[in-house]
Amino acid sequence: MIRHANVLLLVATAALLGACASAPMHYYTLLPSAAAEPPNPATSLAFELLPVSVPAQVDQPQLVVREGGQSVALLEGERWIAPLADEVRGALSADLTRALPGRDVGGMPSAGKPALQVRVDLRRFDSQPGAYALIEGAWSVRWSHGAKPASLACSSRVRESVGSGYDALVQGHQRALDELAGQIAVVARALAAGQSASCPAG
Repeated sequence: MIRHANVLLLVATAALLGACASAPMHYYTLLPSAAAEPPNPATSLAFELLPVSVPAQVDQPQLVVREGGQSVALLEGERWIAPLADEVRGALSADLTRALPGRDVGGMPSAGKPALQVRVDLRRFDSQPGAYALIEGAWSVRWSHGAKPASLACSSRVRESVGSGYDALVQGHQRALDELAGQIAVVARALAAGQSASCPAG
């Protein structure tokens, strides 16, 4: 009887391990599609987007989602294709390239130091499937060309409603980052043109 029970336990364990091994793994990216035409290098504004910081709570390979209240879940089967900070920076770089329009020369040793420098520090990156995607943080733009360097530091909070499913959640974060890039671009263009700039309302 004991031997029979042990055999059943081994069979059940093997079945469970097999189910776990066959569970699908899904990977997500925040990078927008490359459908848009690249800006003309002759007219685009060179900029450097510095490394972006993200909250430690969500700086995980897995998606971290709210389940309501203070409860959160680490989704083993739903993962970012790259570290979240790199994903956020890549998305913002692509969005700024389109919004300015410009070209991110950060990390290019032969490019020299561009006149326009952007820093972003995300303090919240909240995800609740079927409800919202939210980003909140501080950012600054510095324009160092000419005799009078100019800079402006601001903060933003962007909340996007999302449908059910993790694809919709990631798309919500893409829209939020695109909105943030648009706000940064407005300030950057004003500073580059020698105009006064103000932080976005709200």
